[in-house]
Order: sequence, then C-alpha cells, then structure tokens
Amino acid sequence: MPPESAPPSSPPAPATAPVAGAAARPAAATAATAATAATAATAATASTQPPGASRRGLAWLGLAMLIIAVIIVADGLLSRRAQSDVLRERADALAVPTVVARPPAAADSASTLELPARIEAWSRAPIYARVSGYLERWHVDIGSPVKAGQVLAEIETPELDQQLVQASAELNTARTQAAVAATTAARWRALLPSDAVSRQEVEEKSGDLAARQSQVKALQANVERIQALKRFANITAPFDGVVTARNTDIGALVSVGGAEGSELFVVSDNSRLRIYTHVPQNAVGQIEPGTTATVTVPERPGRTWAARLEATAQAINASSGTMLVQLSVDNLDGQLLPGSFARVAFDLARPAGILTIPPGALIFDKAGLRVATVNAEDRVVLKPVTIARDLGSSIELATGLKANDRVIESPPDGLQEGDPVRVAVTGESGSVQGPAPTLAPVSVPAPTPTPTPTPAPASGNQVPRP
Repeated sequence: MPPESAPPSSPPAPATAPVAGAAARPAAATAATAATAATAATAATASTQPPGASRRGLAWLGLAMLIIAVIIVADGLLSRRAQSDVLRERADALAVPTVVARPPAAADSASTLELPARIEAWSRAPIYARVSGYLERWHVDIGSPVKAGQVLAEIETPELDQQLVQASAELNTARTQAAVAATTAARWRALLPSDAVSRQEVEEKSGDLAARQSQVKALQANVERIQALKRFANITAPFDGVVTARNTDIGALVSVGGAEGSELFVVSDNSRLRIYTHVPQNAVGQIEPGTTATVTVPERPGRTWAARLEATAQAINASSGTMLVQLSVDNLDGQLLPGSFARVAFDLARPAGILTIPPGALIFDKAGLRVATVNAEDRVVLKPVTIARDLGSSIELATGLKANDRVIESPPDGLQEGDPVRVAVTGESGSVQGPAPTLAPVSVPAPTPTPTPTPAPASGNQVPRP
C-alpha cells in the first residue's frame, strides 16, 4: 500500500494588527511572544489529534490570541494616556507662578531724614609771612592751644633791619633841614617890615620851610611802615584756638606771599563748629533756620550732639538737586574734629498717605517704574508709582498704590499684565493663604514579564504520521 502523503503543515497563527505609536510597541511585543509560545504548545498537542480537529483547534487558538493581543495593546494605550494627562496637569500647575503678596505698610507719622555731612571749624586762619627772612625759632606745634596775640614763631629779617636804619637816618636828616628852614623863614619875616628884604624872598623861605616839613612827615611815615613790617617778624595767633598745621622749621627761608600751601601755620577755633550738608529738594520745604538736628560721628559710637540750622543757600544745585545748609554745634569738650565726616538726622513730619514697600517689589522697564499687584481674580495688575524717598531697606511711595492693594514682593521675570498667579502668602501677618500646589507623582507601570515557552513533553503514545 503506497504511503499516504504527509498532511499539510499547520497554518501559521494570524498576525496581530499593527499598533500605531511607540506606546503600543511593548504590548505588541508581549502579545507576539505569548502567541509564539502558544503556537509551539498547540503544535505539540495537535500532533496527537486527528488532522480535522487540529485545524479547528488552531483556528480557535489564533482567535483567542488575537483577542488577548488587542486587550494588551488597549491596556497599554489607556495607561499611556493616563500618564500623559498627569504630566499635562503637572505642567499646567508649574506654568502658574507662585508669588508672595502683602499689602503695603503705612509709614510712620514722623520720619527721620539722615544725611551725610562734613564738619568745619567755626574760624580757620592760615597764617602767611608778611616779611621775608629766615625762621629763627617756632614756639608751638600742631595740637597746641593758643591765645589771641600769642607768638607762634619769629623770623630773622636782616634786610628789613637795615632798611629801618636807613629810613631813620633819612628822617633825622630831613628834620635837621626842616629846623634850619624854619629858622631862616623866621628871620626873613622879621626883616620884612624894615624893607630889608622883599616880600618875594620871604614867601620863598616860607615855602621852603613847608616843603621841608612835608618831607619830614613822609620819611616819618616810611619809618613807621618799616617798623610795622618789623613787627610781623613775630608771627602771632589771630584768635583763641588750636594750631592744626605747621609747615615750616628753624632756618627755613620765608618769603612774602599768600599762595595755597605756603602758609606757615593754621589756627582753628574748634570751640564751636560749622556743619555743612546737602538737603534733597523734596525735603527743602520742611527745613528752615532754627530747625534742630542730631549729629553723630563714626569715631564716637553711641554719642550724639544737638545742632541748630543757621543758614541755607536758598538755591538748588542743578547738578545734584540738593540745597546746601549750614548748622552749628558746640564743641567745648573738643570731641568733634574739623574736617571729619558726620551724619545729620532731621526729625520731619511725614505727609499723610505715604506707603512703604520692599525694594524688590519695584519693576523698572520701558514703561517706567511700576509695581505688580494681585487683584481679586488672582491676576497681575501693573501700577505706575512715584517714589517719595529711598530708605535702602524700604521704599516710600508718594502715589500709585492704595492701602488695600496686594503687592507682589519679588515679581518673577517676564510677568505681564493679566497673568494668572498663585498667591502663597498675603496679609500683614504673613499667614499662608494658598500653599504651593502638591504635584502627584507620575507612576510608570512595571513591564509585563515575557512568558517563556515550555516545550511539549515527549510521549511514547504519539501516533506517528503516516
């Protein structure tokens, strides 16, 4: 009997439908692996069944595998969609900035205007030489207290001494000649009644006498001039004070002059001091002569002095926008030093309606100086403001804000009008009103383990193919 032909091989399992998108690829791979394992197991089992039953079983098995693959792919797509929604919600939450907003603080009714200042002596006299010569000796040095008229130094003036001797000799000669002219004029006037001399000759002798007397007066004035210069050889203090500079020494050549830097001594009256400072234009109207101020210096921490406004410049400096003012302060104990730096504090009445904000709340861009506020719908409103005074740690605003406005303390970059924001802190107490959103973690499903196909066990009861 001729051998029967081999039955046709089992038809391959129908291929799964292609799944679009990268999200379905792991599920499709899992489904294909499971289908391969099931095909191998079916093939081993089908070898023990009749040919007709094997075909029907394979068809049902392929349909079941297709359904399983579709379910796996659908589950993967739904999981990816849920993860995409969570990520979108998270991105939307991060897109809305969280800000700290508080109402502006009301300024105190009284304010202190603190300004830098410089201290000058009430009287300061640089002392120059009025005669030329050589410094013979000096009697005081820097820091020495002096009295008015006290000799500070002596100048040796040999040339001036000789000029005085010469002038005195010329004066004596002129006086002798004037005496002779007076005697002659008296004799000629006595001879005039007897007509021994003419009236013309008498008048000539009288004129000569007047000229001699005038010459005596001129030479006398010259002698007094030289004597006055000689007295300048002793350099004296012009008033009570302290020697603050000595720019000469014994044997130094001293020349007449008043050029800057050529002074021999500088004497200052430090019992009372002048203080100069520059007041901003917006505070000029609150300062007038008689206003009191408090003076402090860095070398005397914790100590203050009371000063009084003496005069104002009555003009605004165009380059600085300030007005120069002068104050006076008593310095009987000598603790304040001329030429030093000081700070002057004025107690001023503050205008009503002044509000203060942190410096970081200001926005300066092409639209000018503005402040970002939050309205009732938690959206940004940019308001232009005018600064009244910059205190460093806070800014006083004259116009632009209301007491109930919520001001964003540190507005993020790029904040525009109408942008939504999330207010984290509001109110003067700083209580938390709206905490930052809590973002749900994005869960990633664990990959489905790939089943390992189990080969069919060999059976001795297998019916060999005919």
